[in-house]
Amino acid sequence: MRSRRHVIIMARAPRLGAVKRRLAHDIGAVAAWRFYRTTLGAVAARLAGDPRWTTWLALTPDRTAHRRPRLPRLTSQRCLRVVAQGRGDLGARMARLVRTLPGGPVVIVGSDIPDLGAAEVAQAFRALAMHDWVLGPAGDGGYWLIGAARRRGLPRGFLQGIRWSSRHALADTRRNLRGARIACLGRMVDIDTGADLARWRRCAGRPGSSFSRRRRGVP
Repeated sequence: MRSRRHVIIMARAPRLGAVKRRLAHDIGAVAAWRFYRTTLGAVAARLAGDPRWTTWLALTPDRTAHRRPRLPRLTSQRCLRVVAQGRGDLGARMARLVRTLPGGPVVIVGSDIPDLGAAEVAQAFRALAMHDWVLGPAGDGGYWLIGAARRRGLPRGFLQGIRWSSRHALADTRRNLRGARIACLGRMVDIDTGADLARWRRCAGRPGSSFSRRRRGVP
């Protein structure tokens, strides 16, 4: 029986020219597409096979959710449920998913975090056992993870008015959740630019690092 915990991977359908445009500006569209597709496949493979939760791949544009994307390293598609993100900005789409999935705690992660694995998601669920919300800060002022315990009703407009893709996203979200019990995880690197990718590659090359252990297969 599958767990009542839920993990949602927010992703854009991995089509050439439609993903990681800031990264593509720095390294080229083909290289950016390969990086994104490989990273998405690696993260999905790490999370989807874990029996502690149900893993959902939430895709945009919505029409792409009717056909499962073929991703490298994802050997079994049966463990991954595919849904459409729906309309609206990022906050509206995430809020809709949080409200409509079956009961139990839910964690949402991005698709451009090459070092994300089951350990980080499990840590988030442990935090939700004692908190209402959990956030995983990113170095640019945003966040790589948000999770809700969903033990009681969700606050109205909890993801409205967020300045997405800016250094204010985390602060705006914390403002909307004022009064709730919030846990914070450690920082992780999400790859948006060529500089981010170069920095991650340098870290991944350090012997014994968690980066190097998970880098296999990620360009």
